[in-house]
Amino acid sequence: MDLTEQINQLEADLLELGSLVEKAERTRVQEVLKQEQKKVEKEIAVKRQQKEQQARRQADPVASSKAAYTVKITNYAWDQSEKFVKIYLTLKNVHNIPSEKVEVNFTERSFSVLVKELDGKNHQMTVLNLLYPIDEQNSSTKIKTDMVLIMCKKKATKKWEYLTTVEKQAKDKDKPTPADDNADPSEGLMSMLKKIYSEGDDEMKRTINKAWSESQEKKLRGDEGQMDF
Repeated sequence: MDLTEQINQLEADLLELGSLVEKAERTRVQEVLKQEQKKVEKEIAVKRQQKEQQARRQADPVASSKAAYTVKITNYAWDQSEKFVKIYLTLKNVHNIPSEKVEVNFTERSFSVLVKELDGKNHQMTVLNLLYPIDEQNSSTKIKTDMVLIMCKKKATKKWEYLTTVEKQAKDKDKPTPADDNADPSEGLMSMLKKIYSEGDDEMKRTINKAWSESQEKKLRGDEGQMDF
């Protein structure tokens, strides 16, 4: 059924609803019918907008393709179940465009999303280096109100601490290195002091310099005491 036929059917539904509202005697029944009228009116408006866009594309497909520029999708969140990793992409009015305008491709360690001609723009997102392999054949997409849901089917039912290996590497880099039982304790202290010195303000650097100078003086006197801050 093309858009014209869909609009005709909806308009017929709206006409019949109006007739039922006039015949209804109970207030509650009238309110229910009026709510349904509003839903149908909104759906008709969306279909008419789609028909206008379709007519513009057919009239000048080259100009239509040039009019749409591509932006990156940045508003998203993710969580997981035992079998799926779920990525939620927030895109206002995405439910109002034809489903074929939403293209999602999966590989074993990535997925890409392209939403075409939504509010005059193309919206794109590519996620590479997923933390673990996925089953691309059984991964899927669902379009909800103002949202695209990406369902990545896990190959193994293990918990994902991160979405990608890049995120994992970044977090691991920030973790403190475990202490080596055989390492020289003074080397660890010196490394820590160097880090504090490099990241500290002028007052902190003066304090460390003063403590270091006093420590060296004590060593020259044969006193092996620690640096005093």
